[in-house]
Amino acid sequence: MKKIQLAFMLLAVVLLASCVKDNVYEGPSKIEAVTMSPEAPTSFDDVVITVNVSGLQAVKTATLNYKADAKSASLPMAGNGNTYTATIPAQPDGTKVTYTVTIENEVGYTTVSPEKEFTVGDKPSDFTKLVLNELYGAADADKFIELYNNGDDPIKLKDVVIKKDEEESWRGLDGEVIMGHSFFTIVGAKGTTPRGFSSGFSSKKSVLVELYDPNNNLLDKFQRGEKEDAWGNQSLAKVSGSWSRCPNGTGKFMITDTPTLGEKNPDTGTEDPTVVQ
Repeated sequence: MKKIQLAFMLLAVVLLASCVKDNVYEGPSKIEAVTMSPEAPTSFDDVVITVNVSGLQAVKTATLNYKADAKSASLPMAGNGNTYTATIPAQPDGTKVTYTVTIENEVGYTTVSPEKEFTVGDKPSDFTKLVLNELYGAADADKFIELYNNGDDPIKLKDVVIKKDEEESWRGLDGEVIMGHSFFTIVGAKGTTPRGFSSGFSSKKSVLVELYDPNNNLLDKFQRGEKEDAWGNQSLAKVSGSWSRCPNGTGKFMITDTPTLGEKNPDTGTEDPTVVQ
């Protein structure tokens, strides 16, 4: 009988030790750090959220929960071991974003990070970097006026105006943007395309094309020939190629044989004495 009692006592000690051991090793994961990149996002940036986790239990799920103004979303975070990431898509300028990370480990414990926030903020557009870069006067649907951004940062084109022969012919809309060292091309004259310029553009007549910022400051112009009694009334030699800034973005307007819509202009071209530089 004493032997049986002793055996039960030993078994109870083993079970108790096992329970104590489980309690020691089971518990919630610890969130060591939550970081974002970039740290000062603009409306052109996706934001990568990274969480670093520690603990003796493996992570079962990692979830990024965010709210952007009135919109809420939850995203699974990818990774393994101690590091997990998810991406908040680019948000409009001025949007306030709040976010937390939730970690559930393999034994069911849940850990939630403190809430963090950021506000999307765009740099003011530097319109002084915006130029007329190439003009092409073929059949109406193929005619184009190309803009170029000589700066590093995006330029928002909302309310940027192109005047042709001193009359407004095109106005930028909200959401139209030209990235740094990039092109924006307006294709089609006289309404032949949805976002073309509203007037004609002849390659054998006098013409004035002017580029204005949203505050009506003149940024750049292309002038061929003279106004005389009216723009377009002076007949000039027909040009089959483009008038392109050579070199791209900074040089004088030169005649180039092949249009380079949305691409870098040649470094050199043919002088056009009828273009006022």
